[in-house]
Amino acid sequence: MNASKILQQLMQQASGSQTGSSGVDVKGMLSGLSRQLGGASSGQGSHSSGGLDIKSLLGGGAMGMLVGSKRGRSMGGKALKYGAIASVGMLAWKAWQSSQAAKSSDAPASDAQAGAQEGERVDALSGEFQERRSLELLQAMIMAARADGHIDEQEQALITEQIDALGADQEMHDWVEQQLKTPLDAEALAREADSPQAAREMYLMSVAVIDDQNPMERAWLDQLAGALNLSKEMTMELERQAEQAG
Repeated sequence: MNASKILQQLMQQASGSQTGSSGVDVKGMLSGLSRQLGGASSGQGSHSSGGLDIKSLLGGGAMGMLVGSKRGRSMGGKALKYGAIASVGMLAWKAWQSSQAAKSSDAPASDAQAGAQEGERVDALSGEFQERRSLELLQAMIMAARADGHIDEQEQALITEQIDALGADQEMHDWVEQQLKTPLDAEALAREADSPQAAREMYLMSVAVIDDQNPMERAWLDQLAGALNLSKEMTMELERQAEQAG
């Protein structure tokens, strides 16, 4: 399975969408895709009712599809926090540092000392450890995107297609399909967290793709926070980091 490759590309998409460095209005493109999907009828393969060729957006919209498929949601503003997705590891670590600073006036522990207890950032991992964390974050993202119950079978197929376009191998393809159908379970998701840092990253990734003004999605975040054993102070700090990152 090549989860780390897929996550890295999704993070790169988020970074490009945030900065606009590619010269493409990715937010506008995804917003148009969202509107097209809202009027699409089932059984039309990779084309929407408006004649939009979904394949023309492959490689630039897989991350956005997870959120853009939510009907009635804006693709701008609070609905999608590109910066939090692009820098999930660093922002989760900063949230922990901020919480430590608030608890004590003593000098904070070094990154090396703290890392031994808290776990490494996803961007500092390698090999099987990076692969495992990548799966955890992808699972968190997919479950968060499904929290309002508005991803239908056609949209599931489109999401899988776009993930495939990023180079997913067969095992990864099958895993994504399974995650799009598996019942939401915050406790099961939380059990996948292999460290406190992983728990923070999973929550932050969920915050990035959730509209906290939607009661169902807010409820999912609250369930996940409890399952991950994150304090109210920590979840507030993670949400603040996500909001600032944009």
